[in-house]
Amino acid sequence: MTTTSPAPAASVAPGPALQADHVTKRFAGVTALDGVSFSVASRSIHALVGENGAGKSTLIKVLTGVHRPDEGRLLYQGTETAFGRAADAQDAGISTVYQEVNLVPLLSVARNIYLGREPRTRLGLIDLRRMNREAQALTRDLGIDVDVTGDLGLLGLGIQQMIALARAVTIDAKVVIMDEPTSSLELREVETLFTVARRLRDAGAGIVFVSHRLDELWQLCDAVTVLRDGRVVHTGEMAALDRRELISHMLGRDIDDVAAHGATSFGESADPVDGGVLGGSGVGETTATPALGTEPILSVDRLDARAALHDISLEVRPGEVLGLAGLLGSGRSETVKAVYGALATTDGTVRVAGRPLRRNSIRSSLAAGVALLSEDRKAEGIIPELSVRDNIVLAVLDRVSTFGVISDAKVDALVDTFVERLGIKVSSPRQLVSQLSGGNQQKVLIARWLCTEPRVFLLDEPTRGIDVGAKREVQGLIDELAARGLGVVLISSETDELVEGSDRVVVLRDGRVSDELTGDEVTNSRLLAALVGESAPQGTGGAA
Repeated sequence: MTTTSPAPAASVAPGPALQADHVTKRFAGVTALDGVSFSVASRSIHALVGENGAGKSTLIKVLTGVHRPDEGRLLYQGTETAFGRAADAQDAGISTVYQEVNLVPLLSVARNIYLGREPRTRLGLIDLRRMNREAQALTRDLGIDVDVTGDLGLLGLGIQQMIALARAVTIDAKVVIMDEPTSSLELREVETLFTVARRLRDAGAGIVFVSHRLDELWQLCDAVTVLRDGRVVHTGEMAALDRRELISHMLGRDIDDVAAHGATSFGESADPVDGGVLGGSGVGETTATPALGTEPILSVDRLDARAALHDISLEVRPGEVLGLAGLLGSGRSETVKAVYGALATTDGTVRVAGRPLRRNSIRSSLAAGVALLSEDRKAEGIIPELSVRDNIVLAVLDRVSTFGVISDAKVDALVDTFVERLGIKVSSPRQLVSQLSGGNQQKVLIARWLCTEPRVFLLDEPTRGIDVGAKREVQGLIDELAARGLGVVLISSETDELVEGSDRVVVLRDGRVSDELTGDEVTNSRLLAALVGESAPQGTGGAA
C-alpha cells in the first residue's frame, strides 16, 4: 500500500474526547502500564501501536472500564471520571470493537447488533419486525451483504467483525475503540470499515485504532502513540513518521538495524544444527534437514467437503513450506480443517508419509503427526480459564502421565522448555492464559502443538493480530520448523508472508485449486494476479 496522508477531518477545532493522565496498572507484581498519558481528540483517528505485551490491551481495558487504574486518572469529555464497569463506559458513549469477536453466535445478526438495546413494542416485547428492518437497512448502508435474520455463528469471521462494527455504529458513540478490527477482513471489507470510521470521525467521534497492519495506519489515522514495555515512547502526527521510524520506536532498535531487515523475518532463522529456537526441545531432533524433491510427507488427493471444497489436491514435502492463498471465503481454512479431520469430507484421501488417514478423524491425524494451529485462537485454541502451563500440555497429557497420574515434574520440565525457547512472556507458567497478549497466546498454542512432535504443521494465519516483534519470531520459527524436516502449510492474508516464506503457493478460489506458483513465479505481482484470476506479465518482480 502507498503511504499517504490521512484525509482531513471536519474543520472544527478538536478537543480531547477521552484522556488517560499518568495511568499506572499492575497485575500480580507486573507493571502493565507505567505512568501512561494518552488522549484521543474528537473528530480524530488516533493510532495506538506497540508490540504484544507493550500495554495496548491493558490501556484499552482501563479506558473502557474493564480495569480501574492503580494510579492516575481518566478524563472523559474534559471531566474526570471513573467507570465502575464496562457497561458504564458504553452507556456514556464509549464503544469498543475487539480483535476477537465478542458476540453471541446462536443469536441472529439483528439481535447481536441491538443486543441489550432492542426496540420494544408498547407492551414491552421485542419488536422483531422493526429490529430486523432497521438492522437490514444499517448493514446495507455499511456495504455488508448478509441476511440479518440468520444466526451470526453461521457467518465467517470477517463478516462477524463487520457486524461488531455495525453494533458500535448504532450506539451513537462519542469514542470508538477499534482493536484489530481488520484482522479478519479482506480488502473490500477493509475499505468499507475505513469509510465507516471516517464517517464516525467526521460526525464528531474520537476513534482509537489499533492495528498490526502498519500500512493501514497511514491510510486512516491522523495521530499515533507508540507504547513499549508499558510506557509511551512516542506521540505525534501520523504523517510525520515513516515506516522505519515507527518500527524503530516499537522495537526500541536503531533505525538502520530496522532498515537492514526485509518485510518479514523469513530466511533469518538460526541453523537448527546450532540450536535455534527449538534446540534441545525434542522437536525434530532426529530428523536431518531433507532436500526438497523427496517423497511427500503430506498428500491430499481429490478432497471434497459438501458445499465447501471441491476436488482439492496438493502435496507437501519434508522441509517445504507450502503457502495456501485465497481471498476470504476461498476455502483456505476449510482445506486445512478437512486435512486435519475437523471438517467432514465426502470424498478424497489424505496420506501422511504414504499412509492414508482415517477420514474425518482428528485422532488419526494426531497419531500420524499432523498438527493444526487454528485461525481463531479464542474459539478454537486457548482455554481461557486454564493456565499457560495447562494449555501447553493439553495435547500430550498421555506423555506426561504414568498409569493415568500426571507427573508435575514432567509437565514443569516440558512447559519451562517451551516458555523459554519461544520467549513466552509470563509472570509464571501458572498465570491464566487469558491474561496474556495476543502474540503470547499464539506462542502458547504453537508450543502446545510442538509438544506433540508433529511431522506436518498446518498454520492458519499464525501471525494474525500479533505485533511486529512477535510476528518476526513466529516467521523465524516457521523457517526453523521447515529446516528441521517438517512439512508446513502456511495460510496468510499478507502476500509478503506467502511470497517470502513459501517454497510454493497454491491458490484457492470458491473451494477449488485455481493456480499454483513455483520457483520464480512466487512474486507479489504474480500472486495478486492469481488471487483475482488475472494473468501477470512474465518476470514481474515482487514489489506489487
